[in-house]
Amino acid sequence: MSRTYLVTGAASGIGQATAERLRSQGDRVIGADLHDADIQVDLSTAAGREELIARAGELSGGTLDGVAAIAGLAAPIAATVAVNYFGAIGTLTGARPLLATSSAPRAVAVSSISSLQPADTVLVDLMLAGDEPRALARAEELAAGTDAHQIYASSKQALSRWLRRTAPTANWAGAKIALNAVGPGVVITPMTRELMATPESVAGLLEMVPMPLNGPVQPTEVADLLCWLLSEGNSHVTGQIVFIDGGYDAMTRSDTVW
Repeated sequence: MSRTYLVTGAASGIGQATAERLRSQGDRVIGADLHDADIQVDLSTAAGREELIARAGELSGGTLDGVAAIAGLAAPIAATVAVNYFGAIGTLTGARPLLATSSAPRAVAVSSISSLQPADTVLVDLMLAGDEPRALARAEELAAGTDAHQIYASSKQALSRWLRRTAPTANWAGAKIALNAVGPGVVITPMTRELMATPESVAGLLEMVPMPLNGPVQPTEVADLLCWLLSEGNSHVTGQIVFIDGGYDAMTRSDTVW
């Protein structure tokens, strides 16, 4: 039977690939983004997140079978924290009542291999505490200094930690809602294609971010994994950050994860 999904970030990249994949299998997708979407909102703001959920409730008729919180930013600015963490959490928690009315509810987010890289512990703790004003202020401090690159990694680490804590709880697993994320390595996009224009540049990139199995990944391949996690066939996988990274996680963390 056809299922109804909310996909944020649906106008480009992994979000667009996921929306297209779901539609191709006969499902209904309510897309959200800043433009070219059913719901046009700014998830860096509380008002935008509230509008997203209100409109999703209207357009879905009160039931969502799945939610994909994919919208994100990679820039070393405070807005990255607002979208990647607070926007994603607002999407997932706001949509939870709509998911609870489905017979097979699923939710996913997009983390990153950057969640395994150095992060700012103060910023991560502020995000996990739900203190958005102070988290944004801390991100502004980082953006003005030499550790601006840690803003993105911090947002993805906090998201991953929140998800791991939240997925097994009564409101999620107890309500039969599977909650997972994927952690892509380098994804082939118009921006990263410029970094891979020559064999030498590809080799240099993979030296910094080793992905021994097939190298950088296409958005469509990440979408395939997301769609399985969203499907009725996923009856027991929850609380996982599934790395789709060509082996980066296995190489960098090795046995330490155990």
